[in-house]
Amino acid sequence: MRIAMLSGPRTVSTAMLRAWGNRADTAVWDEPLYAHYLDVTGKSHPGADDVLAAHADEIDMSAVTARLAGPIPDGKAIWYQKHIAQHLLPDVDLRWVAQVNCAFLIRDPARMLASLWIRYPEATLADTGLLEQVRIFDQVREATGVTPAVIDSDDVRRDPKDVLSGMCKALGVPFDEAMLSWAPGPRDSDGAWGPHWYDVVWKSTGFAPPPDDPRPAFDDPRQTAVLDACQELYDRLSAHRIRGVRTQGGDGSHCAQKG
Repeated sequence: MRIAMLSGPRTVSTAMLRAWGNRADTAVWDEPLYAHYLDVTGKSHPGADDVLAAHADEIDMSAVTARLAGPIPDGKAIWYQKHIAQHLLPDVDLRWVAQVNCAFLIRDPARMLASLWIRYPEATLADTGLLEQVRIFDQVREATGVTPAVIDSDDVRRDPKDVLSGMCKALGVPFDEAMLSWAPGPRDSDGAWGPHWYDVVWKSTGFAPPPDDPRPAFDDPRQTAVLDACQELYDRLSAHRIRGVRTQGGDGSHCAQKG
């Protein structure tokens, strides 16, 4: 079982990586296409030079995508692959997608953008991954006839056991209580970008409740235009999200079982 989680930035994607990495039956791979993305785009992300140096063996996109559908490391039964969706540039061959289970991690775009702009102020719609998430979601649904699993990070934080259970059911794997908590600190599986992005996760021991402060608002016309575009894309995915008991009920979406 290979799970490709297509996440946006600042969507609690690394906490989700921790949850899956805490399972004894699961190997994890942290952002396997990030080095290729930085090499091609030249984006001045925090620690970009460190990432390119430490992950030189992941710059070759064809070699990485071949591994994505290859043998699962360490004899594990499950391989959880965390992708930040915008890393799937137009030159990335997506044939491997047909050999994995795809799931999609989203977040209220106002909160996602507020967090992203703190770390990367010049971020635009192209830096949110939502365009790629919707494109691949539609591609998978059309190819399989099955709606892929969609998870909202605030739902997970509000009701982790129920939403994670629904996610596991949709993906065709048993839920494991080990997903609910983990030891603090870095992991060997963390990418070289960890010191620049993972400070909160390294202090965490589980999913913290979502913020209860007012939803962020923006006065800058550039920012509001980005938010409006993100909101439309988010709403298309959110309509299919798995909900827990504390997130107003709802039917869980299901993902085709492959790999």
